[in-house]
Amino acid sequence: MTERRKRRSRTLAKAEVQELFSRLRELNPKPKTELEYSTPFELLVAVTLSAQATDVGVNKATRRLFPVANTPGKILALGEEGLKKYIATIGLFNAKARNVIATCRILVDQYGGEVPRSREALEALPGVGRKTANVVLNTAFGEPTMAVDTHIFRVANRTGLAPGKNVREVEDRLLEVVPAEFLHDAHHWLILHGRYVCKARKPDCPQCVIRDLCRYPDKTVVD
Repeated sequence: MTERRKRRSRTLAKAEVQELFSRLRELNPKPKTELEYSTPFELLVAVTLSAQATDVGVNKATRRLFPVANTPGKILALGEEGLKKYIATIGLFNAKARNVIATCRILVDQYGGEVPRSREALEALPGVGRKTANVVLNTAFGEPTMAVDTHIFRVANRTGLAPGKNVREVEDRLLEVVPAEFLHDAHHWLILHGRYVCKARKPDCPQCVIRDLCRYPDKTVVD
């Protein structure tokens, strides 16, 4: 059997995809990011800080930062060294502080202090890649994008929902197979499922609401 045919045999059928998301929606009708924010700019900063860091760690930092500086102008007033004092507990904080300051300068100079709503403009900001842009477009602006992180990549491949060799393949496949009614919230459902149920080292298959649909061959059992 060719690799393509093997992958196809592991892929969920259209009706199974519909059922999968119906169950996830029933379990959590209104999913949301675990990053704390109140404006598109706060979300942009939080997601930028979250690279190779936990949401819990980012939230601890932004709870100190945002009451003091939560606009591009206010963060520019802090300066790079001033910003570092608030985010020093986060990994790679030196580079992240440099990127956030540079982003704030662009937002002030080119966008009147507002976060742009186009992918191209977002990805042109320092430290903002495709995944971050997708999160902002989806969560702040309601666009039906798919931000594929390690959790979504794992879930998409394990379950057979959208197998792919890299994150872009998985993203493109998810945009093809996820029904329109679920697309806005799909990335949150999949992230949360990967974070708390379909975990990397040992998935919690006995507690999984989609285990009968899942194509993962090494499902765990109750001890």
